Amino acid sequence: MNKQQKIKFIITTLNELYPKIPIPLDHKDPYTLLIAVLLSAQCTDVRVNQITPILFAKADNPFDMVKLSVEEIKAIIRPCGLSPMKSKGIYGLSKILIEKYNGEVPKSFEGLEELPAVGHKTASVVMSQAFGVPAFPVDTHIHRLMYRWNLTNGKNVQQTEKDAKRLFPEELWNDLHLQIIWYGREYSPARGWNLDKDIITKTIGRKSILNKYYQMKI
Repeated sequence: MNKQQKIKFIITTLNELYPKIPIPLDHKDPYTLLIAVLLSAQCTDVRVNQITPILFAKADNPFDMVKLSVEEIKAIIRPCGLSPMKSKGIYGLSKILIEKYNGEVPKSFEGLEELPAVGHKTASVVMSQAFGVPAFPVDTHIHRLMYRWNLTNGKNVQQTEKDAKRLFPEELWNDLHLQIIWYGREYSPARGWNLDKDIITKTIGRKSILNKYYQMKI
């Protein structure tokens, strides 16, 4: 297969597997999505979805969030890990949203990335899932699969994002990044990988990875 045939195969396979694409993090609006994505750093979505109802019962908007202290926020989100940094970020960004944006989440990459604890990936998730702006957030699953599929060199997530945006049609980015995440979890995980179930990697994957996998199985 040439590269264009590989891209078509990936898109077709993912659309067959995930015609309806669930959003992994539970939320009700841009603000609660922003907080959930921030909490998901080095934490599973399952754990985040267990913690956010507790947090949002107390504060599901920036005006209520700043009524809590950083220590109160930290105590609630502790199970998500990195709670000292995340609690300060949640409190700080909530305060800025009130002071600068009338409590609304900004609809721009620049505005989002200026907020405490909000990096490019978090901003990309919010822009794509909350506002429908084309973006291609790269998490560990996408980074791993783009390398396994020989579509990027795997050096860093920034390069992986550039390659994904270059290779896939822009109008598909928002669906594709979610589809690849679900596929990575279900069919091509980092651990407990069964290549026979991973039809995309088995069909188009990097030869060095395929050879190594089968050598390990001998």
